[in-house]
Amino acid sequence: MTAAVHSSSIDDNGKPLYAGLATGFVVRMENDRAVYFAGDTALFGDMKLIRDLHAPEIAFLPIGDHYTMDPVAAAKACEMLGVRQVVPMHYGTFPVLTGTPDQLKRLVEPMGVDVLVLKPGETAQ
Repeated sequence: MTAAVHSSSIDDNGKPLYAGLATGFVVRMENDRAVYFAGDTALFGDMKLIRDLHAPEIAFLPIGDHYTMDPVAAAKACEMLGVRQVVPMHYGTFPVLTGTPDQLKRLVEPMGVDVLVLKPGETAQ
């Protein structure tokens, strides 16, 4: 479990109710490869520690730009994490979430990072 930088509350009959700490996860596979799932988070400096300690190859990063990273911040996260592939998430479901996978692609593909865009329910190997 890793830190994440995001508010955390739920609506309880019109009142905000604290819902605990926001978190992400590093998952280590049987073949020792690591994947980082950032959850809802803004960019934060400890992503460099995640790289140093876990060396993830793939990161699932939010790009929506409302309470989370936008594509520019997600591109910086890719650099800080040293990943070879990124799966954008938390975008396009509400009008306020303006970041797009195409914006992210333009920023990270010159760095050698592949962008894998998945539709809900879709899988990849």
